[in-house]
Amino acid sequence: MSAAERELVIVSLYPRDMNIYGDRGNVLSLARRAKAHGFAPRVVEVNPGDPLPEHVDIVVGGGGQDSGQGRVAQDLAARADEIRALAGDGVPMLMVCGLYQLFGHRFVTHTGDELVGIGVLDVETRGGDVRMIGNIVLDSDEFGKIIGYENHSGDTRLGPGSRPLGRVTQGAGNNPDDGFEGARTGNVIGSYLHGSLLPKNPALSDFLIGEAAQRRYGAFEPAAGVDETVQRARESAKRRPR
Repeated sequence: MSAAERELVIVSLYPRDMNIYGDRGNVLSLARRAKAHGFAPRVVEVNPGDPLPEHVDIVVGGGGQDSGQGRVAQDLAARADEIRALAGDGVPMLMVCGLYQLFGHRFVTHTGDELVGIGVLDVETRGGDVRMIGNIVLDSDEFGKIIGYENHSGDTRLGPGSRPLGRVTQGAGNNPDDGFEGARTGNVIGSYLHGSLLPKNPALSDFLIGEAAQRRYGAFEPAAGVDETVQRARESAKRRPR
């Protein structure tokens, strides 16, 4: 099957409102990596009121200001059953910061307002008094070292239905005290890591692409090589102070 025939549809969820600290770079990087693996990526932007495409292979969402998060929460709730069904069927997803919070059960802001989430991830978040900001490094059994940049005051706690993305070796993570960052349920990943995350962590991109390819085509044979520029960027980010 030629690359033109091996399409992968990447849904960029709410890019108009949830695109801060370079999160759009995740979509651009994922499409480029998919192409390097021999696929024909097609990016579909889905904003409030837009339908999801007929085929969905990967879903990626980012963070935003509290005002943007409030705008999308109602739309997300209206399509919750559809997204939960996709997640249950194994569609790989990456949700960063604000959408990470809304993919949990709820987010209570620092002013006491409650945004109800869709419960794909077994997490709850409360706006805290501590701002967690700076470069962050995780250790992950599956993905090795994960490198990013956090900037949030959300205090996120995991329930038994999700496991952490990684253990923090530099930085804060989900909250100031438990030493974990992110959450995973099935093929859905939530994380506070901006920076953006995927350009510096091709192993995460390969996971999303590989799961999508297995689900749609029944197989995944990696073809993209190691990018030395990425390796230098990773080493530089690890050395930077908080």
